[in-house]
Amino acid sequence: MIASPVKIVPLRTEALAPVAQPRLTYRGGPLLTAVETFLFFWGEAWQQQADLMERMSGFFDYVVASPLIDQLTEYSVQDFTIGHGSRSGAITLRTSPPTEVADADIQRLIQDEIASDPAVAQPTPNSLYYVFLPPGVTAGLDGGSSCVNFCGYHDHIDGKLFYAVMPYPDCGGCTSGMSALDALTTSSSHELCEAITDPIPGQGWYDDQNAEIGDICAWQTKQLGGYAVQLEWSNREGRCV
Repeated sequence: MIASPVKIVPLRTEALAPVAQPRLTYRGGPLLTAVETFLFFWGEAWQQQADLMERMSGFFDYVVASPLIDQLTEYSVQDFTIGHGSRSGAITLRTSPPTEVADADIQRLIQDEIASDPAVAQPTPNSLYYVFLPPGVTAGLDGGSSCVNFCGYHDHIDGKLFYAVMPYPDCGGCTSGMSALDALTTSSSHELCEAITDPIPGQGWYDDQNAEIGDICAWQTKQLGGYAVQLEWSNREGRCV
């Protein structure tokens, strides 16, 4: 396992039961109160995946104002009241990524696109930029790599710019028999709920033994609005819901 499990979707084969009764505690950092998701589909290969891109855009239109977000309201605090969000846009980037993409490459891409492309939504305190990688491209993070150590992750730039990275699920540990769409919506919902409740990993709602809200319930799924989403930990109910 890589050095920063706080922010990743683990491989399905590595998902373990919580090591102790989970209990998320608030560490005083920011929360995303009305998340604004923007989607980057990086690479020409996505032109052959037009239906999947459209369905992922539809998923985000639905999920950011769905009962999944309503579940998170129990984690509202005095200065941050969690509510419904929106999808602020989506764009296909015609440049092709290298076959191995480092986290620094992702950060540079997001910052360059925000600075140069008027089609990209400008950042707000609630912005969450998703970068979807095409088939055959591996993401690297802290010495680990996608499809070997993890299936996705979220992080931040300078505590102000929040993003999530979604490698294409082309290994069994990131699909386990699911379709590409179901694998992506499951992993995306995992990172969505974690980014809302812990956008700077470890400074929002966190459990020292079990990590973030999605890690506790990794790969436990349900159908919501016709989409596969991951269950998330509820302090109030003491279980994954």
